[in-house]
Amino acid sequence: MSERHSAADTSQTGVTQHHAAALGAPGLAEFLLDISDAVSGTLDLDTILSRVASITRRVLDYQIFAILLVNERSADMRIRFAVGHLPEVVENVRVGIGQGLTGAAAQNMATVRVNDVSADPRYIPALPGIGSEVAVPIIWNKQVIGVIDVQSLHKNSFTEEHQRALELVASRIANAIENAKLYRNAVAREKTLALLNDISREMTAILSLDELLTRTAEMVRRVIDYHLFSVLLLNRRTNKLEHRASVRLGENIQIKHDIPLDKGLVGAAATERKAVVVKDVREDVRYVALNPEIRSELVIPLLYKDEVIGVIDLEHTRKGYYTERHVRTLSTLASQMAIAIANARLYERVRLAESRMEREMKLAQAVQKELLPASAPRMPGLDLAARTVPARELGGDLYDYLPYKSQRLGIALGDVSGKGAGAALYGAMFSGLLRSQQEIQSPGAVLQALNQALLERRIESQFMTLLLGIWHERSRKLVLSNSGLPYPIHCSAAGTHQVRVAGLPLGMLPAAGYDEATVALQPGDLLVMVSDGITETQNGKGEEYGRTRLERLLREAQQQPLAVLLDLLFADVAHFGEHRPAADDRTVVVLRAR
Repeated sequence: MSERHSAADTSQTGVTQHHAAALGAPGLAEFLLDISDAVSGTLDLDTILSRVASITRRVLDYQIFAILLVNERSADMRIRFAVGHLPEVVENVRVGIGQGLTGAAAQNMATVRVNDVSADPRYIPALPGIGSEVAVPIIWNKQVIGVIDVQSLHKNSFTEEHQRALELVASRIANAIENAKLYRNAVAREKTLALLNDISREMTAILSLDELLTRTAEMVRRVIDYHLFSVLLLNRRTNKLEHRASVRLGENIQIKHDIPLDKGLVGAAATERKAVVVKDVREDVRYVALNPEIRSELVIPLLYKDEVIGVIDLEHTRKGYYTERHVRTLSTLASQMAIAIANARLYERVRLAESRMEREMKLAQAVQKELLPASAPRMPGLDLAARTVPARELGGDLYDYLPYKSQRLGIALGDVSGKGAGAALYGAMFSGLLRSQQEIQSPGAVLQALNQALLERRIESQFMTLLLGIWHERSRKLVLSNSGLPYPIHCSAAGTHQVRVAGLPLGMLPAAGYDEATVALQPGDLLVMVSDGITETQNGKGEEYGRTRLERLLREAQQQPLAVLLDLLFADVAHFGEHRPAADDRTVVVLRAR
């Protein structure tokens, strides 16, 4: 919007400015990859937590980000890493399990999200002015080992989408913390840990489920030998474990044999939610004989967010082959794999949703195009042309021609606050309201009626700027009223000048009045309306295109056909902006008196 509306914009959009950025479908996949790389690339806990805090800030606008870890000896939690806390708080604060919002999250093993901490008696003040908080438990092997605590100065800062993102972060941090502890406490197992770290990074970088399962078979063989490797995923509709991937002696095979949860060793591992190790399957009545060569078997449940999603099954021809060391190693891999499977499934849903959204976006674009006039109306004394170029797939600018009685024509140019789908929907609603006001005689009265109509349908942080002119064919005069758009420019033989008519944006304040200005157009005169996407286009130096350049181009192209004039204007603006993606929609309406 133009400079003179910056204060109003801030008051209306302040709620959204401090909210975290929304995770769109491509953004979520990138976020998952970044978090995975951050926690998988090192075993140094400080480095991991610092990276996670930095990556998390991309999607959450927080004042405080803290990781509290459980001290098993004292049965409380201490801040292990923090951004925003005072040093003395980090050094001295101890939070008991069940104490405060973080303690509640740890005690209940469930996320606590509070939109207004002043209304929650559990809140423990750590910094003045905090408005909202979310605490996510970090769970490892069914035990809380810590809590992610994020706080904002604003109320209602954190949504369910932000909560899910933090829960994904918590699941990754849990593995990182335990791997770091294992690294510190068992240097002798350095080679195995390094290998597990590599496998974890490889797993989390794969977002295709089929590719993930195939690669997992290869990764597992790097640490544990097997004759037959299988991944069975739980179908909750049938309550059966379905073979999703199987490898025998390095060859991918298909096993079309679903196993109910109450059958076999795989069913036992899934039902009991713990590893099953059998030294001789012939001596275990639970064994489902699919391969007569098999003697020993190891089954590890795949747990994601404390729910069984499947099992990893290793079988070997040697009796008593699998040991507790194999159980520990495969359990570590299973926790990584469960997350990778969940991420791959989520990515698949995101990809399908993205495809659906793309189809819906194309339909929305077609609908929005139909809402704009197909062509300019024919008037004996006036030529008209208009063009709009949205900054995104859907635009928030609009223009329209409104036939009035007594040889009068309304010419409107509007700009919705914001961009994208929300602005497009708001603009579509406004177009209907605009056309419903055609019985009103003056543009100022139309704007006043529209302002009242939008206030009755108030949508937070949304408002409208509109420049409306009514052309009187008989008198060859244009009566203008404005609610926040740049002043229209009158080009005549005497030069160019701005028609200074202003007013508050529509849908912001009640009882707003709107002035009118009348322009008499002589043959050959131009009247040019532009949205602020034209004048506020910036180059690489941060300079704006501005009115001076606009008026100079209009003087030079004043005699050109209107279509050519629009070509020249949009090309000049794009050139000035160095052909970078537009930051705002660009719309121009041109009138020329015959």
